Order: sequence, then C-alpha cells, then structure tokens
Amino acid sequence: MTKATRKKQSPASSPKKSGLHPRNKHNQRYDFPALMATCPDLDEFVTENQYGDLSVNFSDPQAVKALNKALLQHFYQVEHWTIPDGYLCPPIPGRADYIHHIADLLAVSNNGEQPKGKAVRALDIGMGANCVYPIVGHREYGWHFTGSDVDPISVKTANFIVSANPSLKKGITCHLQKNPDNIFVGMFGEDDVFDFTMCNPPFHKSLAEASAGTERKLRNLAANKQSKGTESSYKPKEKTLNFGGQNAELWCPGGEFAFVRKMAQQSTQFAEQCLWFTTLISKKDNLKGLYKELEKLGVKEVKTVEMAQGQKISRFVAWTFLSKDQQQQWAQERW
Repeated sequence: MTKATRKKQSPASSPKKSGLHPRNKHNQRYDFPALMATCPDLDEFVTENQYGDLSVNFSDPQAVKALNKALLQHFYQVEHWTIPDGYLCPPIPGRADYIHHIADLLAVSNNGEQPKGKAVRALDIGMGANCVYPIVGHREYGWHFTGSDVDPISVKTANFIVSANPSLKKGITCHLQKNPDNIFVGMFGEDDVFDFTMCNPPFHKSLAEASAGTERKLRNLAANKQSKGTESSYKPKEKTLNFGGQNAELWCPGGEFAFVRKMAQQSTQFAEQCLWFTTLISKKDNLKGLYKELEKLGVKEVKTVEMAQGQKISRFVAWTFLSKDQQQQWAQERW
C-alpha cells in the first residue's frame, strides 16, 4: 500500500468511540495517516486489513511503542519520548480519561469550572518510565505534576523525557521512592500540598499470576486479529514474562487490594495536605473492601467514577478527609 493510498483513508467521519470523556482528544478512531505524517517512525508498523482499515499489531511491543510516540507527539507536542524494552506502554486514550475525570472532580469545588495552571499540584504514584499521566495532565490543563516510582530506571527514563521536551520542564518533576513500603511518605514534604493524587496500582498478586495475565492478553489479541481477517503472529511457546510491564508495575504481594488498602491507610498521615486521594481499581470485587476501609479511616466523602472504552469498563475511587465547606475553601484559596 502506498503512502498516497494511506492519505485517502481518514476516520474524520467515523463515529466517536463509546464511553470516552467528551474532552478526550482520542474520541474517534486513530487517524493513522495523520499520525504517520506527524511521526514517520510509525509508518513501518501500520498495515491494512481485508476491510481496508489501517491498524498496528497490538501484540507487538515495538508497534505499540511507536503508536504511543505518535499520539504523544501529534496531540500533546511531545517531540522526544521513548521507554526501555519491557516497560509498561499504556493505552493513551484510557490514561487521558482519568485526567479529564479528575478535572471534573476538582471542578465541583470550583463553581463547576475545571481549574487550570501550575497552581494545581498533582502527585502520580507509580508514574512508570512512560510518564504518561503527568504529560497529559500538564499539556491539557497546565497542572504541575510530581511523579514517583520505586524503579530507578523508570525515574531515569521519565526524567529524560521531561528534560528532552522544553514544554514539560517547568511542569513535571520525578522522584525515586526509596522505600517500597511507603506510598506517600517521602513524596509529601512537611509543607507540601497536593490538590490530588492518582495511581494505577499493580493488580496481580504474584509474578506467576502476572505472567498468566500476559499470556491471556496476547491470546486475546491474536484471536482478535484473526477475527478481523489479519494474520496473527502470536506463538504460545514464546517467553512473554516481561511483555507490557516490569514486576513493580504488574504485581505486588496481596495484589491490587493490598496495595490500595495500604494507600488508604497511609493517606491519613496527610489528610490535611491533599484535597482528593484517587486510585484506579481494576477489579470491581475490590471496591467493597476499599469502601469498608475508608469508612473505618473516617473519610468525609468517597466518589467512584466509572470510565469506559468500548466494552472495557474501568473506574477510579476518590476520597477526601475534608468537609464540603473545607473543599470549597481549599479551591478558593489555591485556584
């Protein structure tokens, strides 16, 4: 297929993706001709299936990395972005949704207006090497982000991304969490105040469970490609333990619930230094236990925000130790 052919194919008239936030820039199908024009590195990974649709092989980490690079460059003016092989390469549309819904959460205390600018300070727990949440949040709303991670390579890579892009330098700082048992300690200074924290917690209980999840993901991607009339390249015997994330990104003892329960417990130490603590919850069954823990800790308000991308449903839980009046006062004094 020639580049001229590709230029004729555009999703401009395609229906919007179901479920994504109205302000999400990825509401429509990927416009591969436009993305390739912005980022020529993507070109070699784009193919056409029997229905004439352009796509990439989502079971190929290099193809996914190239797509993310193109999306970040095209929509967020990030000219230099890369991650080491084997590190988590997240889907940008879903990450952007979390950011936009947090903006709506903050707007509740700000007369319905999403606050913008560097006065809004955010803490991303486990930013990963990709640094996607801080990038999107800073470029969309001008917020200042602090990112933390327990993995030195992730922090080094994220710092490189920030330093290589002038538009990010004044809006993102990245720190190593030296003690993996700490979530907020070491990230909150004595006088630090954050308007919200966010997190995509590890959701597997063990390396074996994470590996099995990777195998299922690859099989599902292969089956999806076959159903669309394209050839699958998945080989069951291939070693895929490091596909799509390092150990700290994918699993921890006790899995997702143990991590978010610890997060909730540690948040009490900084109850007056943060407006909203938030975290993604991958497994719906973990909600009941988290609600119970938050009630025990005496939080003033809990909100659960559902997000959808096609048939996939995700959600984040937000909690605050401040009353409604205190939330209003917080917004008035800071934004």
